[in-house]
Amino acid sequence: MNIVVCVKQVPDTWAERTLRTDDSRLDRASVDGVINELDEYAIEEGLRLAEAHGGEVTILSMGPEKASESIRKALSMGADKAVHLVDDALEGSDALATSLAIATVLQRTGFDLVEVDGSAITIQRQTDYGYDTVAGTLPAVVSVVEKINEPRYPSFKGIMAAKKKPVEVLSLADAGIDPAQMGLGAAATEVVSFARRPPREAGTIVKDEGDGGVKAAEFLAAQKFV
Repeated sequence: MNIVVCVKQVPDTWAERTLRTDDSRLDRASVDGVINELDEYAIEEGLRLAEAHGGEVTILSMGPEKASESIRKALSMGADKAVHLVDDALEGSDALATSLAIATVLQRTGFDLVEVDGSAITIQRQTDYGYDTVAGTLPAVVSVVEKINEPRYPSFKGIMAAKKKPVEVLSLADAGIDPAQMGLGAAATEVVSFARRPPREAGTIVKDEGDGGVKAAEFLAAQKFV
């Protein structure tokens, strides 16, 4: 079974993030890159599935050369191999183009996926009222939430082993992707305008004069929290 986990390198969530004034894109060069937090949960779940049912975990990432740092971390957690789609023509690709690129690479690598019983899958889908139990057949694509597990930390042994694990580096030409469909020029979406977030205002103080509960409820209703 080949469990492919899509991993994206993103700016450190603890750092101040800004948009570039020339093209309204996120300034990634000014902050460190890390694995997208939810992707770490997906890596962990993929590893657990492979340990329980057999098979291997493949990391798939689309991004610049710098993304190789996050790929190696995923490998040090225990993934078996990786595919890195990297090409200057990808810069500025929006979500639609990114989805097309990833889908094209997946056709090349192949995949099965997840919580398995033979050729079937059964998952719990989180809802506002609890969980739905959903069944299907492979191949399938499944996303996870942060409550699914606790991602493991890479061990020293895992870090050393990751240096020897195979990483297939693909260009757009290698993957058979038309460069005209990628990049900022082909994007179907754009940031029209943006402004800095206004400074945080002082909070609202509710003085309880016997009607504090009513005032609090009215405030929450006005903010559309209830």
